[in-house]
Amino acid sequence: MKILCIGDVVGKIGCEFLREKLPCLKKMKGIDTVICNGENSSDGNGITPSSAKFLFDSGVDVITLGNHFARRKEVFDYLDNAPYIIRPANFPDSTTPGVGFCTLDFGRLQLTVINLIGNMYMESGVSSPFEKIDELLKTVDSRIILVDFHAETTSEKLAMGYYLDGKVSAVFGTHTHVQTSDDRVLEKGTGYITDVGMTGPLNSVLGVKPEISIEKFKTHMPVRFELKKGPCKMECIIFDIDDKTGKAISSERLRII
Repeated sequence: MKILCIGDVVGKIGCEFLREKLPCLKKMKGIDTVICNGENSSDGNGITPSSAKFLFDSGVDVITLGNHFARRKEVFDYLDNAPYIIRPANFPDSTTPGVGFCTLDFGRLQLTVINLIGNMYMESGVSSPFEKIDELLKTVDSRIILVDFHAETTSEKLAMGYYLDGKVSAVFGTHTHVQTSDDRVLEKGTGYITDVGMTGPLNSVLGVKPEISIEKFKTHMPVRFELKKGPCKMECIIFDIDDKTGKAISSERLRII
């Protein structure tokens, strides 16, 4: 099974670029399933029902989220009723809309996608992602399992990758919007990349106009973020997973411009 994981989609411009490029990529690479991080798919951060629907209609099968998922309250009811959009599982279930994992049934096999958020320099009040994944893996019965680990530090992402080596099919990092070059299959058969990257404006600072980010760093004053217009990129990775064992066979990192 070939699974395409797409880096954080930024704003309407990122959504439109994904829609332009995804169909051809799926056909060319023989993709079976598409997972996309959509937590910033709405202009101004967060995700809305309309931006989520746009991604699904564009060919995405599962949308994962992150630390900005709750910025838009209009998405709360949608999260509770849309089975294939998931927020980080280690947010408290009692007070958080939505769920932290989903399962796709292909008849001959099942694919489960799990979303986690890191503890380092991220949200306070969430449980340990390591303890949460241990809890979830006791209940998940799928042969193929992919984990979107939405985290800030490379060390925490790498630690999670090694921790889950041999336990899941692949771990891909999101959140930093900068694609890393360390994609590989780990020793026990888990595909891995520290950060899959970003889908959105090419000549930007994480999607934002460079001059605005520069002003913020120089003045230390609040600024209003505006997305950069112009050329875009879609950064992603393809994991080829053995249907019989659930182990990763290979990884292919891509940047489409």
